[in-house]
Amino acid sequence: MSATREAEQDRTVPRQPGDAMPPESVLPELRPMWWEQGMRARVDAGLFGVFAGMPRLVVEALRISWSADRLRTAVVAVVTLAAGAMATFGLLATQRVLVALFAAGPTPDRVRQALPALAFLAAATAVRGGLGIATGYAMNGLTPKVNQRAERRLFETTTAVRLDAFDQDSFADSMERASRGSDSVIDLVQAVMNLLAGVVSLCAVMVAVVVIHPLLLAALVVATAPNAYAALRAGHVRFQTYLESSGRRRRMWVLHSLMAERVSASELRSYGLRNFVLGLYDRVMGAQTAVEMKLARRMTTTTSLGAVISGLASAGVYVLLGMLLLDGRIPLAAAATCVVAVQAAQRALTQVTFQTDRVFTEGQHFNEYVGFLRRAADYLPQQPESAPAQPGPLQQLTVRAVSHYYPDRDTAAVDEVTLTITAGQTVALVGENGSGKSTLAALIAGLRDPGAGDIFWNSRPLAGWDSTALASRIAVVLQEHHKFPFTAATNIAIGDIDTAPDRTRIEDAAQLAAAHDMIRELPHGYDTLLDRIFADGQDLSGGQWQRITASRGFLRDADLLIMDEPSSALDPRAEDTLFQAIRGRQGRRTTILITHRLANVTHADRIFVMHHGRLIEEGTHAELIAAGGRYAELFGLQASGYINGQATAPADPVTKCAERP
Repeated sequence: MSATREAEQDRTVPRQPGDAMPPESVLPELRPMWWEQGMRARVDAGLFGVFAGMPRLVVEALRISWSADRLRTAVVAVVTLAAGAMATFGLLATQRVLVALFAAGPTPDRVRQALPALAFLAAATAVRGGLGIATGYAMNGLTPKVNQRAERRLFETTTAVRLDAFDQDSFADSMERASRGSDSVIDLVQAVMNLLAGVVSLCAVMVAVVVIHPLLLAALVVATAPNAYAALRAGHVRFQTYLESSGRRRRMWVLHSLMAERVSASELRSYGLRNFVLGLYDRVMGAQTAVEMKLARRMTTTTSLGAVISGLASAGVYVLLGMLLLDGRIPLAAAATCVVAVQAAQRALTQVTFQTDRVFTEGQHFNEYVGFLRRAADYLPQQPESAPAQPGPLQQLTVRAVSHYYPDRDTAAVDEVTLTITAGQTVALVGENGSGKSTLAALIAGLRDPGAGDIFWNSRPLAGWDSTALASRIAVVLQEHHKFPFTAATNIAIGDIDTAPDRTRIEDAAQLAAAHDMIRELPHGYDTLLDRIFADGQDLSGGQWQRITASRGFLRDADLLIMDEPSSALDPRAEDTLFQAIRGRQGRRTTILITHRLANVTHADRIFVMHHGRLIEEGTHAELIAAGGRYAELFGLQASGYINGQATAPADPVTKCAERP
């Protein structure tokens, strides 16, 4: 289904009475995005076109299984094929039993002649049962190992890609489909093994049928092919719908989170959003249900037609067999054997058809996994041609004509910025919201690559240094920090986790960020789990979390500390403690401070003022006030709120107010 048709289906879903649903123009996120049309090539791929890529996918899946556990993979392969061979021996034994029973002579003599074949048949059946047990045992041990290997490979990629990968609209959807594909590895391996076993059994039966009469083989193929094609076609249609529903699945995941998670519960109730989000659920889930109902009708029609045609053809096989028997072209014993062979052939063909459908279905899901890994490779950091150098202590940081654009934006977030920072300096990046401060800081930290220009650490571009070693010399305290569901101690230790910091270092860092006393007041102190969804977990306020994240930055005691709005949620006393710690680094370590509270940067060695991505002013606080430019204007706006005795700063849509002069 095209994106346009998907939108049409969204519009056809009836609203529930009383649901106040805004139009699509108010909620454009519910409309199909342009990138969803990029899946059309895979959705429209023909059945045989998809099959052409299956051998490559099968080899890749077997390679993963082999690397996860060679012994169990080999056992599954050998035992599965052996079980298929046992079916051949069972058919041969059955044939010998029937020949003996239909031979001339007294019944006791015929039974005695059939006993060896019966014993062989019983043995083959027992061996096949034992092989099935061995296969199950091996698969039970192989499955978790393969799943772990495939999933780890996925996470190895997602944790290594550059940050700009997550700026791409299609990346998250592709990753969602890849996570389903990682579960398909073991299913694909097992389906391939069972398919091979079915092929072995089918070959044996085909030989037996051809020996009886060649026409019977052609009739069997006619009897099975329609059902097989119908099953494969239904699987392809099912996967097409899966691909097309990727966007809706993510929307439903978002709605599930809004309606069932603690973080959104307060605002959902305070704004009276219950009917609103339920209406969105009805809209999105209604569209998905309509698609699934249409899928069910198509699959039922396809498989029913295949079953009817195959059933009629199967009846034709027995009619043909009866005609051959009546014409005397085959003896009665051969006819009886043929009946068994026909039934065995149908079972084998059914197994082959079913396993082929599994290979086809799981292969398509696995293809999403493989395709995501291939596409994600474009976002991996480039490796230098020569061995990267180990960075020494920071002496000078130079930003030279650096620009950066975000996807689908015409204006630069950072526009040809040039500046120099000397070791030991405390510098401030200030400006209105959206001026490019945080983006520039991310570029300096190596979290993003500049689109133009370069950044130098001690006269060498950042890309020329060993990235891991360079990262160890930089600490970043983000404005949009993540609340890790770990203990308070671990949340701070994350700042320098590779060194396994002891409790003394952790507490010292917490002291610098005014977090120590706050943590000690928690039910279990530093061992308190900071997440309510777990037993004995605790919530923290925004200011308390800000202290935790500042502690992470202080723990590393890095050459370069970048702090992005570190005090926006702090009370005055905690804010004063934090900035005393920042001032304590001055002359010893380098600090880049991003803040809207200009009173906190008056002590900075250098202040860089940004506006619309460009660096428009720089100097000390005194120099910039004397210049009477944008910095002086913003500082004056903040100071006036206190000079005039106002509780808050003057209304300004893009400038935050300083909480103290």
